[in-house]
Amino acid sequence: MSFTVIIPARLASTRLPNKPLADLGGKPMVVRVAERAARSGAAQVVVATDHADIVAACRQHGIAVQMTRADHPSGTDRIAEVAAALGLAPDAVVVNVQGDEPLIDPDLIAATAACIAPAVPMATAAHPITEVAEVFNPNVVKVVLDQVGRALYFSRAAIPWHRDGFARTIETLPAGYAPLRHIGLYAYRNAFLQAYPQLAVSPLEQIEALEQLRVLWHGYPIAVHVTGSAPAAGVDTPEDLARVRRFFDG
Repeated sequence: MSFTVIIPARLASTRLPNKPLADLGGKPMVVRVAERAARSGAAQVVVATDHADIVAACRQHGIAVQMTRADHPSGTDRIAEVAAALGLAPDAVVVNVQGDEPLIDPDLIAATAACIAPAVPMATAAHPITEVAEVFNPNVVKVVLDQVGRALYFSRAAIPWHRDGFARTIETLPAGYAPLRHIGLYAYRNAFLQAYPQLAVSPLEQIEALEQLRVLWHGYPIAVHVTGSAPAAGVDTPEDLARVRRFFDG
């Protein structure tokens, strides 16, 4: 399947100022992300940004980049602007790869893109949870699927709730219990991506602070690719940055 990767990148970050430009083994983080994405087999990889410094860094390293408006409320809105500017066809597949994922698995990008189908305008990914603490961690987003691998619901709560198993103990995972952790990687059919910013914000999205619930609320299916193991973590903290720097320096 042919697909385009668009990487939204903003300099604003409360915990890590200038995060997209952080040096990783001699290259800015956003460049490292684009290089990993290019290994997915994408037809093209484009960085979407509102800052001239990111534009300059990408061009210096031969990475395609598009300047966007500065007032987008989310990365999804930002990539929608770029997809429109690129003149992508309505049925083109667009993958949103976050600009702070320099270790993202290229195969995961391709597999998520491949989940898009005529009746499925959006796809994402998940992996099995193996630690009970993650089940009860509200910062770990869980997803429950139907029998054909489409999302029924996303939540920060422990879903599905294992009634009998957790009645016995919450110290270990019950036998046969296989909750899924959501991975923040998204693919869209371009026609849906262009329509998404016009969808009204949903109450569930506001309660859970999970933007993808807007899609389910309005009745659109989301396919979920389940990968066997957790992907490498992104960069959110100074500790994350030090870990990733060790990878590229090693």
